[in-house]
Amino acid sequence: MPRANFGEKWRKFARFYQNDFDFDTMKKVSFATLISFGYRTEYPQRRLMVGYLAYSLLGALLLSLPLCSKSGVAIIDNLFTAVSALSTTGLATIDVSSDYTFCGQLVILLLIQLGGLGYMTFTSYAMLRLTRRLGTDEARLFHAQFAFPDREENDGMVSNIVNFALALELLGVVALYPYFLVNDVESPLWSAIFHSISAFCTAGFSIYSDNLMQFRADWYVNIVVATLSYMGAMGFIMMTDVMRKLRHRSYHISFTTKVIATITTVLTLWSTLHLFFFEPSLHGLSEGERLLAAWFQSMSAITTVGFNTVDVSRLGAVAMIVLSFAMYIGASPSGTGGGLKSTTLSAVLAYTKNKLGLRHDISIAGNKIPAYRIDSALTTVVFYTIILTTGIYLLTIFEGSGQGFLDITFEAASALATAGLSSGILPEVGIGGKMVLIVLMFVGRVGVITLGNVMLVRAHTQAARRRSDLVV
Repeated sequence: MPRANFGEKWRKFARFYQNDFDFDTMKKVSFATLISFGYRTEYPQRRLMVGYLAYSLLGALLLSLPLCSKSGVAIIDNLFTAVSALSTTGLATIDVSSDYTFCGQLVILLLIQLGGLGYMTFTSYAMLRLTRRLGTDEARLFHAQFAFPDREENDGMVSNIVNFALALELLGVVALYPYFLVNDVESPLWSAIFHSISAFCTAGFSIYSDNLMQFRADWYVNIVVATLSYMGAMGFIMMTDVMRKLRHRSYHISFTTKVIATITTVLTLWSTLHLFFFEPSLHGLSEGERLLAAWFQSMSAITTVGFNTVDVSRLGAVAMIVLSFAMYIGASPSGTGGGLKSTTLSAVLAYTKNKLGLRHDISIAGNKIPAYRIDSALTTVVFYTIILTTGIYLLTIFEGSGQGFLDITFEAASALATAGLSSGILPEVGIGGKMVLIVLMFVGRVGVITLGNVMLVRAHTQAARRRSDLVV
């Protein structure tokens, strides 16, 4: 069959599924509805949340199969692992390297990839390849999943996200595999693939029992993993800007990219210097090894990747607070990391500064910030903090008798920020505590604004209607 005819048939097939069509019930179902397991609603945020919930349960079911997990793994632990992987958190209540088979690790890696780029991104990308355009439902769902500038087109962003991600993950494998092979690392190819994807998606899962502690003094592995983590966490907006600048010297880097780079650099330097000079548990290392460990753990918290090259449970109280704050702020918009986001912090700081100066317009370095962006930032900070506080409260109820408050706070902050760093209390956490952490990880992945929309949008509409009736 000629290639042109084959491609045309595939495009017709895809258009059939992309356009609305009638089933026996004569109800119109779009492609976005199919990948959301048949759930239909006018609100894309609800469909997005239902989709992630369905994929979490499917992942837990797969991990429960004898082919994937070894005997003795409880259902709650499989669910915890599935949500942790799909949310790209990296927290684990069991040892992934010993309690899951190769098939189980493969399921975890697929969940990480699906969660890192968003399940709608891959399906939207496939739809673009087949039909060269996104349907209305797919575009709305993709827009609800990723925040990006208004000037960017959905089609272009979908292609850029997938192309950048796969290219960087492949480069990570190419960089790690020969090094692992030469240094007799166990399962060098699988290790390179797993850790490359886990790093770029800021998941922090490792197939080694000690995470990456065996590479604490290895500059090469640390730099490769950190580079992948920074690229994923700093976001596709920044990567798109950098690529455009490399192609066209006259192109001006966006203000968003400058803000992301500045805040990420400042937080990294502050956390690194604190751990290097003031963290007692690192003072036994040589200066070079201590600097590397301090920088890597700072990077791990800020990007919310969650890898560790030192025992986090041995860190002092102040270091735990510093890392908790770094995870609270988190990564950047349109990236694979979690947390409040660096641009949210910049908007809130700008709002505070300008209001204290009695200024009406909000601006940063002469750049005016639209009012709706400020509203979104303030809403995110308030709701995120409420959810985090509620999570700490519930964890304290379930686990407070056996765990310290700082450890509980650190664990809750890590779960909601999808960071994956652990204070070491997870093996002792009961079912109630695990359920709280599962909910926090899930909310961290779908986003607090998405959750708020799901909870309140209909209530606000009904309230507005009631007010309108009263006025009339």
